[in-house]
Amino acid sequence: MILVTGGAGFIGANFVLDWLAQSDEPVINLDVLTYAGNLDTLRTLDGDPRHVFVQGDIGDAALVTTLLTQYQPRAVVNFAAESHVDRSIHGPGDFIQTNIVGTFHLLEAVRAYWSALEGEARQQFRMLHVSTDEVYGSLSRDEPAFTETHRYEPNSPYSASKAASDHLVRAYHHTYGLPVLTTNCSNNYGPYHFPEKLIPLMIVNALAGKSLPVYGDGQQIRDWLYVKDHCSAIRRVLEAGALGEVYNVGGWNEKPNIEIVHTICALLDELRPRADGTPYSAQITYVTDRPGHDRRYAIDASKLQRELGWKPAETFDTGIRKTVQWYLDHQDWVANVQSGAYQHWVAKNYSERTA
Repeated sequence: MILVTGGAGFIGANFVLDWLAQSDEPVINLDVLTYAGNLDTLRTLDGDPRHVFVQGDIGDAALVTTLLTQYQPRAVVNFAAESHVDRSIHGPGDFIQTNIVGTFHLLEAVRAYWSALEGEARQQFRMLHVSTDEVYGSLSRDEPAFTETHRYEPNSPYSASKAASDHLVRAYHHTYGLPVLTTNCSNNYGPYHFPEKLIPLMIVNALAGKSLPVYGDGQQIRDWLYVKDHCSAIRRVLEAGALGEVYNVGGWNEKPNIEIVHTICALLDELRPRADGTPYSAQITYVTDRPGHDRRYAIDASKLQRELGWKPAETFDTGIRKTVQWYLDHQDWVANVQSGAYQHWVAKNYSERTA
């Protein structure tokens, strides 16, 4: 049995679904269910005895301790985090509370549990902490991609809070011997992605006939990782990663944001053309860039390939086609997650247009 935290969010829920599609090993799923946590994503697991969902916060040490004691998991996989840069700019407090304080309480509960284990159970236990490439800061166009030894230079409240959580995890390994693993991933995309991030926002807005807001000049470069590839990497690191080590997970797909938007528009022109025949690219609108917007992220995932034999199965072309098709086929899921609070947030962040 494993304990997954944040297992109703985008990456966490995909991980739980993939895990149970490939294994009968049960999952205890702990998620506080913020706006981005969605039980509709896990609806196919209703009634499945292998999946036990518990609504709660990683910062609730008593609850986490109870779950660890009751279910005796062999591993904890920590996805729980506030993860959106724009939201961290408008309200950093939630990010400090969840990503730093919450991780601290989780580590304390896990350390106490692990310390009480004996024999083979103690030897086999693992805690895997899922983090982001944004902790490394920003790259110029010609700089080499981030490796695991790159200096941390976080530039947003979000990335700073994740950097702090990474340091806590590292410290608990070096100070207490806690058997931890850390992964730092690039930008994920794929099914069940809450429509505040670039790719799902563009798909949803395009189909609704709304503007497609692109920050600044749209030349911010990101490495794109299909979420199911990320899940397979986490499974591999959990299985064979060296204790205390960090593994970068990337898709080897560096692309500027504006190219991503045009690719989505072209796919929608093919798969669901507008009734008036106008290309979806006509809906693109440039808006004022966000404060401190990092120019480029790039992940060097060669350590993961070299040491553990992992590489992504999807190219960007295959992954983005699957993603667009999934959103076309799951309009009911999209409608269910788009609450009034979500609409207010989009209006707040993308209303200020550049000349």
